[in-house]
Amino acid sequence: MTLRFYDTASAEVRDFVPLEAGKASVYYCGATVQGMPHVGHVRSAIAFDQLTRWLEYRGLRVTVVRNVTDIDDKILAKSAQSFTEDWSEEPTAKYAEEWWALAYRYEQEFEKAYEVLGVQRPTYEPRATGHIPEMHALVQRLIDRGHAYPALDDSGDVYFDVRSWSKYGSLTRQNIDDMQAAPDADPRGKKDPRDFALWKGHKDADPETASWASPWGAGRPGWHLECSAMVTKYLGDRFDIHGGGLDLRFPHHENEMAQSQAAGDGFANFWMHNGMVTYEGEKMSKSVGNTISPAEMLDLASPQVVRYYLGQAHYRSVLDYRPTSLQEAAAAVERIDGFISRAARMLASADGTLLSASHGRVPEAFEAAMDDDLNVPQALAVLHDTVRAGNAALTAGELDAARQALVSVTDMLRVLGISDAAAPAQDGHANEALKVLVEAQLEARAQARANKDWAASDAIRDTLAAAGIVVEDSADGASWSLKRD
Repeated sequence: MTLRFYDTASAEVRDFVPLEAGKASVYYCGATVQGMPHVGHVRSAIAFDQLTRWLEYRGLRVTVVRNVTDIDDKILAKSAQSFTEDWSEEPTAKYAEEWWALAYRYEQEFEKAYEVLGVQRPTYEPRATGHIPEMHALVQRLIDRGHAYPALDDSGDVYFDVRSWSKYGSLTRQNIDDMQAAPDADPRGKKDPRDFALWKGHKDADPETASWASPWGAGRPGWHLECSAMVTKYLGDRFDIHGGGLDLRFPHHENEMAQSQAAGDGFANFWMHNGMVTYEGEKMSKSVGNTISPAEMLDLASPQVVRYYLGQAHYRSVLDYRPTSLQEAAAAVERIDGFISRAARMLASADGTLLSASHGRVPEAFEAAMDDDLNVPQALAVLHDTVRAGNAALTAGELDAARQALVSVTDMLRVLGISDAAAPAQDGHANEALKVLVEAQLEARAQARANKDWAASDAIRDTLAAAGIVVEDSADGASWSLKRD
């Protein structure tokens, strides 16, 4: 086994050797919970979920940290614009939603999207507001080492001195003199316009609740500082992989790496970044009107189809959305589901068994693809080849080969996370009642067909179709499923 991943910092595919044998440590940037999740957030989560699942398949015990940024400028701005109604007052009163309430509300929306699309929960999911002492300690270390300074205008801000760190710009291979000024604070208190805020002094316009005492005055953390403090809290001063979307390379990850290494931490051994999602070749933009959200995708297709679509491209490549994209993904998923359903019927009816209790290994070609920088497109090609081979084996009556294909397909779906994507669970009693009623109708229909009462048979099928039940006839009998929109 040789795992190889592309490292953004070195700009090459390198052999992955865990820092600690048998274990792997992964941190990837989670959401800034200022609004509903967008498709870029979800694609990134799926990409690093695929990475985690593959590391686990390869026998590593993986610790995953995905942060929640629950305090920053955007959250405060959205809070000031968001209103809640108090119906207990007469007339009804409206109040700006507290920033922490808004952040928590949107955090729950992210969790729902992750769960529906089969993204495994991380080992730890720290919130920025729960790690203020760790952030203070990191800032003080940087000041003591000569890489940070309190603002020159007594604003209470503390800045990272980018020119004090000779490696600044190395992650994105930029020259410091070519960089734009950091837009996170008034430049009057900075030695250099490119210096970025580690700590932001409290401003009169800020809510009192968005402020913590510090050695430099009341205030709140800068965005970049938050991640550095949280990742080292849970993974130590050196860990295996730091990930996130390609748009985070600069300034966020550049600044994370600089401040952490300047403080004396080894930090990430690998930097991995997933590509962006475009709309018919163009950058998605609300102003242009060419956006689609995960919620809109889930209105158009099942969770498995959306998961398949968002995870089908190589993680480093651009994923281009077109109006037909979900239809194409649905057709691919239906081919897989069709084989599984056919195999389940034929194998169970043949000898009463379906799958062994223990799963087998995925095909060698699948392993080779995933070991090679998570080449999911090639892995999916192996999956579909196995589906075709399994169908051919069923047609030829080669049940052992068909059973092995079914085991392999099941394992590949599990490793890719596709089988874990599912709509929220419905009431179990309702599902069981539906199953009993539909199967009773199918038995009545089978009896009508045996009596050559075609009118009664068609009437039952039409009634089920009107209720959204799809009936499929085959040489092995009738099967049913809920109609997909």
